[in-house]
Amino acid sequence: MEYTLFTKLAAEFVGTAVLMVFGNGAVANAELKNTKGYHAGWLNIAMGYGFGVMFPVLMFGGVSGAHINPAMTLAQAVNGMFPWNEVLPYIIAQLLGAVAGQLIVYVTYLPHYKDTDDAEAILGTFCTTDAHNDRVNYFLNEFFGTFMLVLGALCCLSLPWGKANPAAASIVVGFIVWGLVTSMGGPTGPGLNPARDLMPRLLHAILPIPNKGDSRWGEAWIPVVAPIAGAIVGAFLFKVLFA
Repeated sequence: MEYTLFTKLAAEFVGTAVLMVFGNGAVANAELKNTKGYHAGWLNIAMGYGFGVMFPVLMFGGVSGAHINPAMTLAQAVNGMFPWNEVLPYIIAQLLGAVAGQLIVYVTYLPHYKDTDDAEAILGTFCTTDAHNDRVNYFLNEFFGTFMLVLGALCCLSLPWGKANPAAASIVVGFIVWGLVTSMGGPTGPGLNPARDLMPRLLHAILPIPNKGDSRWGEAWIPVVAPIAGAIVGAFLFKVLFA
């Protein structure tokens, strides 16, 4: 069945919002004071992001492809795997979905934002930072993390076994994200998705959160540019070697 562009954009919007609710919601649960999951740890966060990708791919993979990530959309377009005329609408839907999802996290955790006085913990519920304060490391981590994500996701969803059983492939993609957060998430988070970082960072800058500190705009280009570059390379290798 071929869906209309509007339906595809709705899927990208809702799918990206779901990603934010599960992913950044897990961070908020672990990092903000007086939550039921306060100090739940890194595995809680990794699980949140894994499910945050798995569920939208299960929900909307057959509708829009469930890119839920501007880097994935651009990477496929650059490599001739996605029509250029749908790139901008997809990215706009993803950006707006990220705003909606982050606002849900903010509203549901509002009392805990008020209780928290750690600016780094608050910022971490919105966007990524580099744990070593090293921009080169920041770029490399986001580049290689997104490279692994895109290559792995395309292989799972596009190779014969994945096409024959898209539900199983979608679940495996969620486990790829879960594994990437546990293995490569230490330096930066990771973001692996420009929408997941840029739009929540913007909300962090404008929302009235006590003790929120700086939004660190000087480095905000890194989790936008590096995932796009990594995704393009990952999609290129998939197309050359396996498509």
